[in-house]
Amino acid sequence: MVDVQHWLSALPPGVLYLIVAGVIGVESMGIPLPGEIVLVSSALLAATGVVEPEWVATAAAAGAIIGDSVGYAVGRRGGRPLLQRLGRRFPKHLGPAQLARAEQSFARHGVWAVFFGRFVALLRILAGPLAGALHVPYRRFLVANAAGGLVWAFGTTYLLFSVGRAAEHWLKDISWAGLALAVLAGLASTWWLRRRARHLESVDVPDKADERVPAGDR
Repeated sequence: MVDVQHWLSALPPGVLYLIVAGVIGVESMGIPLPGEIVLVSSALLAATGVVEPEWVATAAAAGAIIGDSVGYAVGRRGGRPLLQRLGRRFPKHLGPAQLARAEQSFARHGVWAVFFGRFVALLRILAGPLAGALHVPYRRFLVANAAGGLVWAFGTTYLLFSVGRAAEHWLKDISWAGLALAVLAGLASTWWLRRRARHLESVDVPDKADERVPAGDR
């Protein structure tokens, strides 16, 4: 992430905002890219005054919402065969196991999987295309998509921006205790969303005793 941050710091602010929107947008379409790393790096640069946090957050939200909508349209048109082709191309990120977990999240949580999926690496990539392939009503998808994109983009940006500014201030006074408290306060503000996001990733593995026994073996 340090290398990404160093590379981004050499770019003009306008170009950096476009890269944030572009990388997150393409990731949201279903192509594995380091969208969260780019956002985190840009938010930390905002804390040093290189770029403006509101524009970083706006670019990230726009990329997330537009990218997910494009992914939804592609998934609705291509269906499950498209997701399977993506799985063969990116087996580490979108293989059969990952697709099955994402589908189970949608089956259990419905449109909320789109909202909380923005906070989960797997669902952040698959939410749009999978929602389209499963024919989730677009209006419901758009509401959850926009809400998740805005909360994720602005929450992540301003959390890291605030922590970075606090660190810069307190480190000058060597107030390590104050810095630790600032970090803990920032982490606590997103604890509930992260907890719910991890819950979406969990998969109930059926017990072998529950598997159906053929009639002839009873």
